[in-house]
Amino acid sequence: MENKPSVVMMGLGYIGLPTAALIASKGLNVTGVDISSRVVNTINEGKIHIVEPELDGLVHHVVKQGYLKASTKSVMADIYLIAVPTPFRENHVPDLSYVESAVKNIIPTLQKGALVILESTSPVGTTHKMQEIIFKERPELKGEIFIAYCPERVLPGNVIYELEQNDRAIGGIDEASTEKAVNFYKHFVKGELHKTNSQTAEMCKLVENSSRDVQIAFANELSMICDKANINVWELIRLANKHPRVNILQPGTGVGGHCIAVDPWFIVSEFPEESKIIRSAREINNYKTEWAIEKVKNAALQFKIEQGRDAVIACMGLAFKPNIDDLRESPALHVAEQLKTDGFNILFVEPNLKSHDKFNITSPTEAKETCDIMVFLVAHNEFKGLKIESQIQVLDFCGILNK
Repeated sequence: MENKPSVVMMGLGYIGLPTAALIASKGLNVTGVDISSRVVNTINEGKIHIVEPELDGLVHHVVKQGYLKASTKSVMADIYLIAVPTPFRENHVPDLSYVESAVKNIIPTLQKGALVILESTSPVGTTHKMQEIIFKERPELKGEIFIAYCPERVLPGNVIYELEQNDRAIGGIDEASTEKAVNFYKHFVKGELHKTNSQTAEMCKLVENSSRDVQIAFANELSMICDKANINVWELIRLANKHPRVNILQPGTGVGGHCIAVDPWFIVSEFPEESKIIRSAREINNYKTEWAIEKVKNAALQFKIEQGRDAVIACMGLAFKPNIDDLRESPALHVAEQLKTDGFNILFVEPNLKSHDKFNITSPTEAKETCDIMVFLVAHNEFKGLKIESQIQVLDFCGILNK
């Protein structure tokens, strides 16, 4: 294996920081770059600004050892990793402004032999667009640097383990770039490294999450059918999954997060005529969230008719999945905020958050003591086995009472 290269990580969020810390733990010198001075200062103190198991200790160790430092500006390095957000604009058109900004940030420090790797989830062809941006400003680098795409595929709450153990699809703009990227990932990935081209690697990431979105959409659609038919959907799924070739997923409030709720639109945006199932799945999962909002509203209005006062509604869970603090694209958060906007008396309950700048966080215990309607939106561990008084009406959109 070649000598350990120096690394720049562009973006220190939920993927960038754990990846930078893992690389640094293997004895590579890593400079993490972020536009937020608060994030930079926090990391340079050996602390973290996100919730992720094992990450705080790892960051503290590698910062103390001098292998990881943070900055608001890029520096000269052998390897450049880009892990910045790729949200979408109106009509679900991908927004590549963060990627383009990160690329432009590193251009002045690029040197002959450097390897640039995009990890951000991106539409097909983005890696080649990145190449065009670089060569437009630095034409002398044509044929002198390497460019590749390698998407992450990790589960929030288990990121450190999965970054190291999961297989990776790695695609360069040419074979030399692919080989150089594979050799780099060997420093910190124990999973198998699968060589391909950049377009296939880009599509691979989108297809993985679109496949999961379609499967979740089936479960969510089934949950709405069962509600109308007065059938316990979780019991039904448990029984159906006894079939040796059936594996129905669990329904929920919708689909959130920075991947599954976003990535399918990247395919739909580029291939609108061909992506009928993928589009329908997105629409079903989005509709499930709106359906949940209407169910809560109806329960609250019925309460007011019967009791002559407004109900206090506890929204249990705000994150996009259980046992994390990540609110990105969270359907649960959308439900709570929409109900609040519509004038309902809402308690925001998220045990993985100590505070929030837009609303007050209520503890599960306080919510149980003060609410009239308890709405389970996320199946956090803290909610399992919660003793609920009989006078409290319960709406369970995540199956917490069936676990």
